[in-house]
Amino acid sequence: MALLLRNVRCVVSCDERDTVYEKVDIYCKDGVIEAIGRDLDVGAEQVINCSELLCYPGLVNTHHHFYQIFSRNLPQTQGLKLFDWLTALYDIWKNLDPETIYLSSKCALALLMKSGCTTAFDHHYVFPGESSIRLLEAQFAAAGELGARFYASRGSMNLSKKDGGLPPDSVVQTTERILKDSMEAVERFHDPSAGSMRQVALAPCSPFSASRELYTESAVLARSLGVRLHTHLCETKDEENYTLTAFKMRPLEYLQSMDFVGKDVWYAHGIWFNDDELDVLRDTGTAVAHCPTSNMKLASGAARIPDMLERGITVSLGVDGSASNDGSDMLAEMRQAYLLSRVMYGNHAPDAYEWLKIATLGGAKTLGRDDLGSIEVGKRADLFLIDKRRLDIVGAAYSPKTMLAAVGLSDSVDYTIVEGRITVENGHLKNEDEQALFEKAHQKIKAYLDVE
Repeated sequence: MALLLRNVRCVVSCDERDTVYEKVDIYCKDGVIEAIGRDLDVGAEQVINCSELLCYPGLVNTHHHFYQIFSRNLPQTQGLKLFDWLTALYDIWKNLDPETIYLSSKCALALLMKSGCTTAFDHHYVFPGESSIRLLEAQFAAAGELGARFYASRGSMNLSKKDGGLPPDSVVQTTERILKDSMEAVERFHDPSAGSMRQVALAPCSPFSASRELYTESAVLARSLGVRLHTHLCETKDEENYTLTAFKMRPLEYLQSMDFVGKDVWYAHGIWFNDDELDVLRDTGTAVAHCPTSNMKLASGAARIPDMLERGITVSLGVDGSASNDGSDMLAEMRQAYLLSRVMYGNHAPDAYEWLKIATLGGAKTLGRDDLGSIEVGKRADLFLIDKRRLDIVGAAYSPKTMLAAVGLSDSVDYTIVEGRITVENGHLKNEDEQALFEKAHQKIKAYLDVE
């Protein structure tokens, strides 16, 4: 299958040289970018006239909770901080089933794709009475039907209230069950090959919901299977106080004691690291997924992104769960990140173009994907395009490198392309009837939340 993007008005490549191309063709074959240049003499089954389009690498979302899109903007959760917010929602999440997971995953992925996201990682850790395999099957089915590049997790919680943790018994599992399901999930779903569309990480939820044994055994298992590790860390002061009380250690020190650091590990949030801990992240190659909107809504704080970048720590962008973000929009997240960093750090903050690279190359590096994150010959054909004649960016397209983070976009991108295949066309999903998906999701939400 070949796709030709003919005469692209501007290509912001995000490569190591920060190349910006003007009026070039991009030729994609079998999911790979094979040529970039003017007036390419090639044939293709699909050709798009891109003379008025701006082109960017596909965005990479490194932290999300898809299932939360069915429990967002609930009155009982407004104004709460993380621990109280979680406690209020566990009673809803205990009712998750494969259909809820399938439809919520499809809705979240659809919104991500319409905002230029081509690769998404989902940290799913709630498996109430279900084998995780059925729920992961539902997620991979949703991603496959939409054409998304999907990175799943076999997340986990085994530390309930009776054991000193935060979640109730209804949403936790035994360590033995988790490890068994984790191995099966990797064996069934993880594809380590070049251009892989489906991968799996092991991801204990947090220090207040996963035991020392679970963290330790998950790290050993992941490394024996050759997959990556993920968890929430240093999101709130409450978490820090919890680990100091329960383990006499700060959160990162606790994770270090279980060898849950390294080039195969990334943390979500990372707000409350001190200087010495940032040095540990640098020295161990551990990455951080920055989730600014969620951090602001839950009043968790603001991550020290400039200090991380100065140390060479890999930073990526995650929208986090739709119940703490109330959206699944990577372009909006990039702009929030840019604005929050400006408020916190002024001219010391990353500029608008740096945030684009964090959302592309930073995400690819975080997930261990050297075949994604930039528009270059030999990389996968993951990208999105925006018509520069749109009213919402009038006057802004003269600086394509900075436009997305500095100005943003108020509606869907015009095209999203994953593995050389069009998944969003003229602002609408190519492989899904959006109204029909809404109706199915709406009916399921009413039953799930028990509302009319």
